[in-house]
Amino acid sequence: MDTQTNMNTDRQRLAETLADKLSQSLQQRKPISALTKSYPDLTLDDAYRIQQINVTRMLDAGEKIIGHKIGLTAKAMQELFGVDEPDYGHITDRMVLDPDLPLDLSRLIDPQIEVEPAFVLNRDLKGPGLTIEDVLDATEYISACFEIIDSRIADWDIRLQDTVADNGSSAFIALDSGKIGPRDFDLRGLHTVLEVDGVEVETGNTTAILGHPANGVAWLANKIAQFGNHLSAGDIVLPGTCTRSYRIAGTTNARGTIEGIGSISLDFVGNPTVVK
Repeated sequence: MDTQTNMNTDRQRLAETLADKLSQSLQQRKPISALTKSYPDLTLDDAYRIQQINVTRMLDAGEKIIGHKIGLTAKAMQELFGVDEPDYGHITDRMVLDPDLPLDLSRLIDPQIEVEPAFVLNRDLKGPGLTIEDVLDATEYISACFEIIDSRIADWDIRLQDTVADNGSSAFIALDSGKIGPRDFDLRGLHTVLEVDGVEVETGNTTAILGHPANGVAWLANKIAQFGNHLSAGDIVLPGTCTRSYRIAGTTNARGTIEGIGSISLDFVGNPTVVK
């Protein structure tokens, strides 16, 4: 066995070991220390390999991939978590919430909430080289959406490799029933508000999502094309938030509004593992 083969085998074994740690943390709702602290040489390729191992386990357990989420597209989010590029994760059918029912926070570790537009595709998107116009052409409708993010890494002490390995810190999503066409109006410059327990806690502007929300979708489709993958008709794609996320332990309700697109509300019960 040559040196390169040995190296690849070692990296795969490491990925499987760390995937096990994240999977156990998810199941037991007990946070672990950052992977990059224990393994400072962990690469982004390693992180996506870890993510894929656990996504495959989800599929083996009967879940279905219904879309993808892009994270850390807004400068405010990159600054919040100390990273300098977006990441992505997979959305499965198990992650979709009914916004008419309360979310039990005891299912989570240290959840945060984001409001963002959700793109629902009516045709495949295959990169590379995709543009905003390509994304709009492939979009059936856009809805206001909540993404509940949760980190299996203690106290959100993460680097990019940590959140990538952790499936983009994914947990749940909830979509508003309202639908607008992708070209009903310009998606840039839309005022966005996040309220928690009736208090406005974050505001932003959709231009902060890589200049245009559809740019986030294009970034993702072009990124996964490097691995021979593509976005499919029917997929839900979240391009990221234009505000900072907000911790929701100890709260009872959130409401998100995106100018022109709509509003969504979600109630909470219970307490997560980490109560701030």
